[in-house]
Amino acid sequence: MARAGEKSHSKHGRGGPEPGPPVARRNVDNIWEKGSYVKDIGPASEARGLFVVSQAAQGQSRNGPYWRLTLADASGSLEAKIWHPLSAEFSDIPVGSVVWAEGRAGLYRDQVQLTVEQLRPLSEEEGAAVDQAALLPASPFSLDEMLDELLALCKEEFSHAPWRKLVLGVFNNQELRASFRVCPAAKGVHHAYVGGLLEHTLSVFRLCRRIADQYPELDRQALLAGALFHDFGKIREFSGGLANDYTDEGRLLGHLMLGVEMLAPYLAKSGLDEGLQRHLKHLILSHHGELQFGAVRQPHTAEALALHYADNLDAKMAQCRGLFDQLGGEGQDWTPWQATLGRPLYRAPRTPEASKPETAASASSAAKGRKKAVREECLSLLKV
Repeated sequence: MARAGEKSHSKHGRGGPEPGPPVARRNVDNIWEKGSYVKDIGPASEARGLFVVSQAAQGQSRNGPYWRLTLADASGSLEAKIWHPLSAEFSDIPVGSVVWAEGRAGLYRDQVQLTVEQLRPLSEEEGAAVDQAALLPASPFSLDEMLDELLALCKEEFSHAPWRKLVLGVFNNQELRASFRVCPAAKGVHHAYVGGLLEHTLSVFRLCRRIADQYPELDRQALLAGALFHDFGKIREFSGGLANDYTDEGRLLGHLMLGVEMLAPYLAKSGLDEGLQRHLKHLILSHHGELQFGAVRQPHTAEALALHYADNLDAKMAQCRGLFDQLGGEGQDWTPWQATLGRPLYRAPRTPEASKPETAASASSAAKGRKKAVREECLSLLKV
């Protein structure tokens, strides 16, 4: 299939990085107007707006070098291409930079792809006048409420004094607690947004409680400790912020090893039996299930198997939710091919059921909670 727009270039003149006229209007608060959102960009539509460059790589086509970008905002992300000769005007497009992009969208391998006709990176001064909430996706749930629930469940579940001392010791560290609260759970695929790690951890913790109820022969507290800390190393694996890229230690060690390393000083002071400490480390290092999926070891205990399936289930359900949210209305029920799943997904019709309409107050509260989360993430990044 021919790449949409490969021969096209800017009809507005070449959109290189040199200074130019304002790319977007400012509102009464002197904030750049966002323009197009990713979720509203469909095949054969035009796009003009501010985006974050979350990925950038150069490639070579028959007509010359090109740039392959992933442009993102609070509503999602899409692939974009800058074809030759416009591509030659950019020696570097930094990941995490904010750009004004204009172009036309088309379909390539069943996915929307933007052919960029004009691109201008914003200066630091211009970037400071961008509403970060429009660019950073965040959990739809209140971060404060999720963290309060998780800590309350921990106090309820961990009755064995050494487990309790370990958990309270970690979460009494205000720096770790604050980082855990806003950290994304991934760079893409699932929970890749502000508060994603907290949301995913709480969900896996809830699932493991139910699994332990169903299978009382499991070591309930060991399983729940594994659920709580299985992805804790992602605090140091991901940079967060607009770029949300892998850190050097994230690339070299990965979050499984980092998680065990981060817990070491707290385990040493916990008084936890050596066998339980070893089991917790195994739970963390094996929760990816298979070596080819990043596990250091395959799960060798019943609790490790349970944690692996709970983690995988929550990740897959979050992926489904995100993919279905991107589908259109009636008649658009198949997602594009998903490489991580090896298949497209189908949104099946639902059994009719009575539902309570969302009140205006609850909708407003959810929106305010999301904006607060993004604002706090931005402030935390400024302090680094």
